[in-house]
Amino acid sequence: MAIQQADKLLKKHKDLHCAKVLKAIGLQRTGKQDEAYALAQEVAALEPTDDNSLQALTILYREMHRPELVTKLYEAAVKKVPNSEEYHSHLFMAYARVGEYKKMQQAGMALYKIVPKNPYYFWSVMSLIMQSISAQDENLSKTMFLPLAERMVEKMVKEDKIEAEAEVELYYMILERLEKYKEALDVVRGKLGEKLTSELQSRENKCMAMYKKLHRWPECNALARRLLLKNSDDWQFYITYFDSVFQLIDESWTPPAEEEHSLEGEVHCSIEQAVSFIEERISEESKSSRPLRGPYLAKLELIRRLRRRGCNDEYKLGDPEELMFQYFKKFGDKPCCFTDLKVFVDLLPPSQYTKFIRQLLDVIPLAAAAENEVALPGDIKALQQHLCVVQLSRLLGIYHAMEKKQKLAVVRELMLRYRHGLEFGKSCLKTELQFSDYYCLLAVHLLLDLWLEGEEAAVWQCLTLLEEGLSHSPSNAQFKLLLIRIYCRLGAFEPVSELYSSLDAKHIQHDTIGYLLTRYAGSLGHYAAASQSCNFALRFFHSNQKDTSEYIIQAYKYGAFEKIPEFIAFRNRLNSSLHFAQVRTERMLLDLLLEANISTSLEESIKSMSLSPEEDDIPWKDLRDNRDLTVLFSWDPKDRDISEEHRKLSLEEETLWLRIRSLTLRLVSGLPTLGHTIQPKNSEKTAENGVSSKIDTIRALLQQLEAAVDSGKKFLEQKIQYPVLGPPPTRMAGFFSNGSCQCQTSLFYLVSDIYELDTNGLEDSAEIQERIGNSFKSLVERLTDLFNKCKGDLIEVRDGTLKTHPNLLENLVFFVETISIALWVSSYCDSVLRPFKSNLQKKKKKKKESSVAMPPVFTHFLDYVTELQTLTSNVIDHIKGLEIILTALKLEELSLKDTLLLQEEKKFTKTVQGKVQSSYHHSVQEIGELLKKRLDTIKKLKI
Repeated sequence: MAIQQADKLLKKHKDLHCAKVLKAIGLQRTGKQDEAYALAQEVAALEPTDDNSLQALTILYREMHRPELVTKLYEAAVKKVPNSEEYHSHLFMAYARVGEYKKMQQAGMALYKIVPKNPYYFWSVMSLIMQSISAQDENLSKTMFLPLAERMVEKMVKEDKIEAEAEVELYYMILERLEKYKEALDVVRGKLGEKLTSELQSRENKCMAMYKKLHRWPECNALARRLLLKNSDDWQFYITYFDSVFQLIDESWTPPAEEEHSLEGEVHCSIEQAVSFIEERISEESKSSRPLRGPYLAKLELIRRLRRRGCNDEYKLGDPEELMFQYFKKFGDKPCCFTDLKVFVDLLPPSQYTKFIRQLLDVIPLAAAAENEVALPGDIKALQQHLCVVQLSRLLGIYHAMEKKQKLAVVRELMLRYRHGLEFGKSCLKTELQFSDYYCLLAVHLLLDLWLEGEEAAVWQCLTLLEEGLSHSPSNAQFKLLLIRIYCRLGAFEPVSELYSSLDAKHIQHDTIGYLLTRYAGSLGHYAAASQSCNFALRFFHSNQKDTSEYIIQAYKYGAFEKIPEFIAFRNRLNSSLHFAQVRTERMLLDLLLEANISTSLEESIKSMSLSPEEDDIPWKDLRDNRDLTVLFSWDPKDRDISEEHRKLSLEEETLWLRIRSLTLRLVSGLPTLGHTIQPKNSEKTAENGVSSKIDTIRALLQQLEAAVDSGKKFLEQKIQYPVLGPPPTRMAGFFSNGSCQCQTSLFYLVSDIYELDTNGLEDSAEIQERIGNSFKSLVERLTDLFNKCKGDLIEVRDGTLKTHPNLLENLVFFVETISIALWVSSYCDSVLRPFKSNLQKKKKKKKESSVAMPPVFTHFLDYVTELQTLTSNVIDHIKGLEIILTALKLEELSLKDTLLLQEEKKFTKTVQGKVQSSYHHSVQEIGELLKKRLDTIKKLKI
């Protein structure tokens, strides 16, 4: 309708620029990009100066992701209307969008000359800082850009023209980057520093930062002391206070006899002073109106530091165990009590763990209804205290040391406590969490331990309890995240999509927790859901480009200068995200799998993705692992928890796997470039066509793939086991062990041989033909091998317990991918052999002889295609068999071995098993559908 309205207007007023642009926006949004662009260029060529046309064109260019065109618009407008403040500022912002810092600096100064307002002047200064940040040569930024920026600000300071806080912040930023810490300190402490008011303690924090840089520990200490006297709950200042005390002790610093200790007042430079200072804070706390945690935790922190220095006993700070016990009595009913104490549990000797836990349990008011029954809390306070103790028990490894029987008893007790605790949360809203949710989570963690020890039934109980928990607490993200992990481990992707979307991941979370979804999306055969989940993630990364420039512009407008480098660093961090590169690669492979040679030709698919084998757009050197690997709560002791080593190894594994996938994608994208028929033996001509270099590219990529595969195999020899809640392993191990890797590599070698046959002709190429024939044979054998690794039941019932085999699903998915690559390579073979055959037939007709011998390569190829067809039909039959079994499987009738399950639990167990069964069924269906389409393509391969 908008386009129609615009057309009506244009009939009456041909030259109404704005109407043309609005029509172009309409065309752009209906997907007619070329028409929209042509129309916009018509208007832009006339260099309009009316505000409406300029604004509309800006909107259009931004939607086209062409911000550089906006700069040209306003450059022209500024030339025509040189004194317009508005157009000049629009031009400045247009440069900011594309990061043209030098031009921004000039535009800022031009603006200041027309309208001498401070912000415009400082825009120009900030653009100099940005030039220094983006300069490749650090020397240049320190000797040219930053000193110039400093001089510009100093000029304003001398003329007493500094007005706003942002301008002082900018001055401080320049001095800090120039490492002129003393000057920066003088600015903050001086008259200009009085303007720093928007953030709490902004001045003090900046002073502290400079004192640290200058190693002025007396000032650090005195300032931290002063701030703690004001607020003895501010943890960061305790840390600075302790750091500085011990620095001063190490330097044997002594206060001067006559004058002030330091610029900031009195300094503490001995352990005795520190001890009495902390004791004073604690006695002050007892008089305060609300309880403060800081002083008590500071005492534990001081004990830890003194222990590290080996001088604890002489200061009589008390026994950590007793101090933690007192802390628990005071704060045990607060959810933060566990996280506070977690940091200090290493002060306890392991022999005291059980005694310590018993001591804590003794002070919790629990009441048992009868003998031998579990003593339950009477109110929320007691429940929180008890929960804290249970979490500490897990952290101290008390549950890990138990036998299987004891663990199961603890699970039952925890679930009893969980269900009892639900009474306290009857009035909770749906969006609030139940008070006793952690009991349920801890029970699930215990069951996961049992599952890892080989107890198959435990995993089903995990799912049952989590689904039950989710029904009472539908907003609990931890329940959802754990369900996602466990369903994926069992190979059921269907319930996961729904769970993930209910998490309502926002913005950056698509990068930090998206891996939980995308790692399994394609590999479990839910192709449609996989496409969708990749799209979600990619949409965020693409819009980040556009959004970040808007944040930067807002930061200029409101003078939040220190945020600008942060935004740019944020954008770069997202552009180099490992997850972004993975999703992009997997998405393109998935698209080829679902479309190439089915709905469009391989060539068209690759063209629409703008893929080229020569181009590698992954920033390997700068790859950033932005995954949040601690998103799942864990109460495990340090030795069982995810370590720094695990993170490093996981990043290495993910990068190796990404390299293999990205090279596979580039090799496939090189196939259509080879599909030219070449004059045999005319080597000069081949180089001219540029085709010869294409095969060189493919051969070079093949070598890289071989190297990546070798590195991958070496990596897997380490047999790394990540913690169950740690990073999920990649698909690399399966890719090697099921034979897909060997199949795919030999397919790409075959391409090289066929190309050689194409250039040498059929006459004297018996050796190549034989090589090709052997390749065909071994390929069919390898593919048959791969198929054998897909055989077996996905779900089997053993002794009344369900056992799932998700690796069979992953193998099937790899089989479909490998057979698709085999078909693309076969199509290339077909395109080479077909012209040869028609030439031979022409010769036959000319000579009128029936005895012109057919070269063996044709027979090899036809046999190979027939065998591929038979093999694919067999796989399709196998999949039909799987479907029938899955449909017939009546899981309800499974007499659940554990008759101790409550009626409530039985209901959830039924739901869980139904979800897994249905997910498998859909996977198998989607894989089967795709293979049928592939079979139709094979049938067309008849030379």
